[in-house]
Amino acid sequence: MQHAGSKRLKHSRYISGFDGIRTIAVIGVIVYHLLPYSLQGGYLGVPIFFVVSGYLITDLLLQEYEQNGKIDIVSFYVRRMKRLYPALVTMVLTTAAYITLFQRSLFVSLKAIIGTNLLYVYNWWEIGHGQSYFDRFNGESPFTHLWSLSIEGQFYAFWPLILVILLFIFKARKPIFYFVLGLSALSAVWMGYLYTGTAMTNRVYYGTDTRMFAILLGVALAFVWPATKLKSELKPQAKRILNGTGILSLILLIVMFFKMSGQSSLTYHGGMFFFTFMSTILVATVAHPAGFMNRLFTNQVFDWVGTRSYGIYLYQFPIMIFYEAKVTNIAAHPVFNALVETILILIVSDLSYRYLERPLRHYDYGQLPVMLKQFFQSPKNFGWQRYAVIPAVLVTGVALVGAFTSPAHSEANDSALQTNIKHNQKQDASSNKAALKKQHEAEKKAAAEKKRQEAWRKVKLNPHQKELAQTYGLSKRQVVQAKDLAVTAIGDSVMVDVSRDVRQVVPNTYVSAGVGRQIWQAPRQIESLKAQGALANTVVINLGTNSPMTDDQIDKVIRMVGPKRHIFWVNTHVPTRNWETSVNETIEKAARRYPNVELVDWHDLSKNHKSWFYSDNVHPNPTGNRYYTHLLVTRLTDSNAASEPK
Repeated sequence: MQHAGSKRLKHSRYISGFDGIRTIAVIGVIVYHLLPYSLQGGYLGVPIFFVVSGYLITDLLLQEYEQNGKIDIVSFYVRRMKRLYPALVTMVLTTAAYITLFQRSLFVSLKAIIGTNLLYVYNWWEIGHGQSYFDRFNGESPFTHLWSLSIEGQFYAFWPLILVILLFIFKARKPIFYFVLGLSALSAVWMGYLYTGTAMTNRVYYGTDTRMFAILLGVALAFVWPATKLKSELKPQAKRILNGTGILSLILLIVMFFKMSGQSSLTYHGGMFFFTFMSTILVATVAHPAGFMNRLFTNQVFDWVGTRSYGIYLYQFPIMIFYEAKVTNIAAHPVFNALVETILILIVSDLSYRYLERPLRHYDYGQLPVMLKQFFQSPKNFGWQRYAVIPAVLVTGVALVGAFTSPAHSEANDSALQTNIKHNQKQDASSNKAALKKQHEAEKKAAAEKKRQEAWRKVKLNPHQKELAQTYGLSKRQVVQAKDLAVTAIGDSVMVDVSRDVRQVVPNTYVSAGVGRQIWQAPRQIESLKAQGALANTVVINLGTNSPMTDDQIDKVIRMVGPKRHIFWVNTHVPTRNWETSVNETIEKAARRYPNVELVDWHDLSKNHKSWFYSDNVHPNPTGNRYYTHLLVTRLTDSNAASEPK
């Protein structure tokens, strides 16, 4: 994300191919955020940035040490601050001001967010207060991605001091190389040790200690692969090995971009370290002047994007989140909207680079008092720049007002949707025990009744059942049969929202649902349900609202439920997210692959009925709940769910 700045060194060498590496990394991150189902490992662009930063910063510091016999640490800090702080401060304050004025749903903890970002400790705040980096629906924060800038900021703050100490102790490069390499391996092992399941994702993903291995691999490379001492000519065989290694590492990185999910346990038990090691190999081959990898990564497009990669990374989340909050039918044209968002990100990043980052990178801040005095005396002498002062002051003022007035925690939301969800969550918790007991009784009764399909004819509906039939548009047969069904419902906030209505008709329903739940969290819930004996022969699943899903993820869930259980998978109505179509296609394909899986097409039924939903156009309101329940109960009863699966 950042470009390494330094004093002018006699033998310094600019490696143009690093702009190409930055471009590949930032493309991965952007595509992952815009179209996560297309590039599930795109988040791995961040370790590439870490490796490049570790290598460049250390190589430049070592050059300075060898040239001058010392490292000017204060000068290093000044250069880093001038390079990074103007854009960071601008983005944080502008985003906070926008939230304060226009997006009050995100109006929480602004004081802590601003403060921790400016002190470069935001990643640690995220561990205790932020949401998962992979939670793409539940109030996604426009600041979430800044965790990585905090880790780099911490590296810039401490590494020059540590390097001076290491050079004083060890003198030579080789022992420091082994020491740093050992620390990198220790960081990767620590990540694997701490990751015991999805509950630890935030800790290992945001932690400096668990992510530092990427920067340290770049640091270690600088000690054995100094950019200014690499030979410009190699023997043909050595050159073939160098180029072949570079191509192989690039191919492996691209494959992992497509295959390595951030929700996979393997990612945190060595997968991310392997990816980062391959990134280090790629950086080494691009840095070598004798190979062709540097030329491969050098062109005008890569140079343009690479030099703006810091701004592109910085501004991406606010632009995406604010845009998607206004364009509520993203799913109808996901690629078009992704293209529009990309163009907006590139425009803002270019403006930032031209008029903020590049000028202030070389500005002498010692002249600031004199400049301010001159400005107030003769503002006309400052040309167009004088027009930027008032907006800057206003934005800063609004952001600071927001920071000091925003609540430290989310305030209770008394909307009808939130009230309904909270009520249903409490009801689910209190009703599940009774439902579980009735489930076992119902399953035994169903197994004993050979002619159960005809039993409903002899039943006379009581007043309550007649009311249910009228409310949910059900037949006598459906109401009678639904009463004895044993069902386990697994889902996200949509399932929580509709659970009360479903229980009205199917009282023997055990509900395991949570706000923000995603497909990769389902296996743990299924294991827990099995351990409790709470996984009925009929399983309803409503997942896909909060994130995209892959074929492997849905296959894992279906296999865990087991082939002897009948699964009814409700697809999604989430027009505000670009993964709606992808998720529904994945569910439909799974229903075709597995004979015990049936698709419940809620999307098709509800897509033209905005009046069935709350203002978010995702969660059904009372009217929508009735139609949802009608659809689900119809499918359950018509498929003879209480009998053996087909």
